[in-house]
Amino acid sequence: MRNISDIIEGYLKDIIESKGQGHIEIRRSEIAEKFQCVPSQINYVINTRFTAEHGYLVESKRGGSGYIRILRVAVHSKNDLLNLILEQIGDNVTQMSAEHIIYRMLDEDIITIREASIMQSVIKRASLPLSLPLRDELRAHLLQAMIQTIKLEKM
Repeated sequence: MRNISDIIEGYLKDIIESKGQGHIEIRRSEIAEKFQCVPSQINYVINTRFTAEHGYLVESKRGGSGYIRILRVAVHSKNDLLNLILEQIGDNVTQMSAEHIIYRMLDEDIITIREASIMQSVIKRASLPLSLPLRDELRAHLLQAMIQTIKLEKM
């Protein structure tokens, strides 16, 4: 069974897709009321599921007429997206961030489910028996190498 965060995420993504504008403006309290949850649950979903790694940009305006704007970042080509991802990785990357990046490449049809599974097995904490920060640095190097190979093979 899906949890409330998954349901809210799916709902917001459906709205973004159905409007065809690539963005939505919401009021946190209205969404919380719709799903009968606390507004902080909406914050949690937005802060964890609608990040740059997932391909979103979030803007907010506080106050009585405040809103949260969620924009789907459009990329002109898969190569541009991969270059953007490589920049995001930098010198180190956490397992969670790496997984988000892999899911994004899967969502954008850059990699297959099988390739995603292989990539995930390589970046897992258990596959990198090092202490921090070395583990995150090695994960970044491995992920960058895999993405560079994807760029060469698929683009």
